[in-house]
Amino acid sequence: MSPPPTNPKLYHITHVQNLPSILAAGCLSSDARRIAQDLVTTNVGMTKIKERRLALGVECHPGTKVGEYVPFYFCPRSIMLYLLYRGNHPELAYTDGQRLIVHLEADLHTVVRWAEASGRRWAFSTSNAGAYYTRFFHRLDQLDEVNWRAVAARDFRDITIREGKQAEFLLFDDCPCQLIERIGVINTQMVQQVTVILEQSGYKTGVSVQPTWYY
Repeated sequence: MSPPPTNPKLYHITHVQNLPSILAAGCLSSDARRIAQDLVTTNVGMTKIKERRLALGVECHPGTKVGEYVPFYFCPRSIMLYLLYRGNHPELAYTDGQRLIVHLEADLHTVVRWAEASGRRWAFSTSNAGAYYTRFFHRLDQLDEVNWRAVAARDFRDITIREGKQAEFLLFDDCPCQLIERIGVINTQMVQQVTVILEQSGYKTGVSVQPTWYY
């Protein structure tokens, strides 16, 4: 595989309507935690895959399940976002496109330092963490197991690229909002909407238009 970038970033996508509750809680919650706390959210994922992730084990942390971790991609403009953009996948109930989707960006090394100082488990997968065949790792010196060429690719018609681009970083249970360094949105109207949400919550982080993060 290709060597990792010097300063890898992490990206979690969510509907803008979820931002107020995320900021009020002070964290992004895993699906397992969200279900246990009966949190109501605007779901933009595939229900069947989310259910499968609640049962799939993370082999490098025995006894834990994928759905107990907050997922991040290693790139913006993910394949999942493409499916939301197209809005016609039979397993997606959400059909409103990508405009209302925001990217929450964090720094991989900062997140890992926080996790290890806090005794929090973390891992990464070589493909979609909800796939039965993916592999999991939990050391930074194993990052070259990720296909970084695929992660950076904008054309993912090739199956190898498509699988590698879906690699994920996983943080157990929740991710504090303090680790989110920037919010990327599709246009200036969304900047205004997110800025209002941030002001109302008292949370301060950068928000900017990132057209290259979208389709």
